[in-house]
Amino acid sequence: MADNYQTGGILTEEQAAKLLAPIDEYVGRIQSKIDVLRVDGTDKVQDLTTHLQVIKESKLLSREEKQRLTAEDQAKLEKAKAVEAKNKAEVDKLIADAEGYIGAHYDKEYLSAVRASGEVEKAAAQKKYNETVARLKAETQKSVSELKAKAASASGEEKAKYAQELKDENYVAKNKLFDAKLAYQKDLQDIKDREHEAFTHKYHLIDLLRNSRFTFAQNQAQKRENRRYTFSRKQFFLSNGLYIVIIGIFIMLCIIAPVVKHTDLLTVNNVLNILQQASPRMFLALGVAGLILLTGTDLSIGRMVGMGMCISTIVMHKGPNTGAVFGAVFDLTSIPLAVRAILALLLCIVACTCFTSIAGFFAARFKMHPFVCTMANMLMIFGLVTYATKGVSFGAIENDIPNAVIPKIGSFPTIILWAAAAVAIVWFIWNKTKFGKYLYAVGGNSEAAAVSGISVFWVTMGAFMMAGVLYGFGSWLECNRMIGSGSAAYGQGWDMDAIAACVVGGVSFTGGIGKISGVVVGVLIFTALTYSLTILGIDTNLQFVFEGIIILAAVTLDCLKYVQKK
Repeated sequence: MADNYQTGGILTEEQAAKLLAPIDEYVGRIQSKIDVLRVDGTDKVQDLTTHLQVIKESKLLSREEKQRLTAEDQAKLEKAKAVEAKNKAEVDKLIADAEGYIGAHYDKEYLSAVRASGEVEKAAAQKKYNETVARLKAETQKSVSELKAKAASASGEEKAKYAQELKDENYVAKNKLFDAKLAYQKDLQDIKDREHEAFTHKYHLIDLLRNSRFTFAQNQAQKRENRRYTFSRKQFFLSNGLYIVIIGIFIMLCIIAPVVKHTDLLTVNNVLNILQQASPRMFLALGVAGLILLTGTDLSIGRMVGMGMCISTIVMHKGPNTGAVFGAVFDLTSIPLAVRAILALLLCIVACTCFTSIAGFFAARFKMHPFVCTMANMLMIFGLVTYATKGVSFGAIENDIPNAVIPKIGSFPTIILWAAAAVAIVWFIWNKTKFGKYLYAVGGNSEAAAVSGISVFWVTMGAFMMAGVLYGFGSWLECNRMIGSGSAAYGQGWDMDAIAACVVGGVSFTGGIGKISGVVVGVLIFTALTYSLTILGIDTNLQFVFEGIIILAAVTLDCLKYVQKK
């Protein structure tokens, strides 16, 4: 039946409708039977469930009225569920019948014909475009040759006149070629739209049959089709071009390393080392990502890491500290190890959250740019910690604490699990809570968010406070990873690394755009690149140059996407 369309293989609308009609009729008859069976069952269950929710949230009804209406609806709901359960087997049988028919006939008799027609139409559109271009070029060449000949024999004002006409002719020809290209692209898009509509109609039928409860395979098929339909080569390279380049660089480094340093980069040990180094930095990147989502930033991350390292080392050091804090030397060895570890973590979180809250207050209350208030934080923290400690390093912490907090299981460092847990928690906050939705809303358009009833002040404060908690946790983990050695200077440059990881990961400075998965990828990319360059013996200063180029490229691509969107 699918072959009974006009010579040349191009389906007309009437022919396409004729191919589809038997399928629609067969499925339609089954759908009518299912609808009858659902009237007193599934449909009522959905209506009553919605009505119960309305009653629960209503502020106009008294408590007694709510109880009475809820009891009535619950009784009706039980009856409706009984009808639904009674008819379920028959409904499932009808759905299976319809889906079986769709599977046997839809693609073979209709969709394949539409796609075959599309291929023929694409070839015809290409031929038409090529012929139009050739004709326009020939016409332009003829006109240009005539004008040049006239200009050659003319003099004075006439020569200038023909020169202008020649310029106009070239301009008109360029516009005609552009119009022809637009027409060709429109033809291709129309063909693509028809194929997509033919595909989605199949799932429209299944949607009605299943009451929007698709199977996993059906969901995946629709996702694949939507990706194919919306795919744009230009948009793909704008979104992923930097990743492709960085992965290319990393592959090149993996090839060079065995030749230059006689060592393989892609080993299990190296991968675990990269993940281990990336784990504390993941906390920092997750914290600043929320601020970038609000079109902000944080320049004080590195100094907070230094402060957290000092606090953690002082609390978890064995015996009297090697340095003094405001002239006092602490010895907390008498406190149990577990208590000292928890105390160090809490102090880190409190200290970092206090400073981020200060910056957040000025940013939220006085609309101060986060660049300014976090730079002030950076200076205050560094000055305060350096003055208090005289800039000394506090040595190592007790080995038993890292062994208990981040032990190695065989060769696997469990610090990676801490980072994985942080990623999962922040992902949940961003994607499954009201605060996360408000975060995107305020970042996308703070004025619109305020008008819709969202407290921009508290969302901003919340983002800064969450960042403080993550910074404190990250610095405490780094102290355990490095077994102490806390000093005010530790963490210098980490703010740029965290911000760069977010930008490379697709968290946009334009606000309201970003994913946790992107942040994770950004951190891993930067850590892997730094680790690889270090193994190759590249000078640290040159590594900064690489990072700078990557940041510049990432922000440039982000700006291009923003301009295109505008």
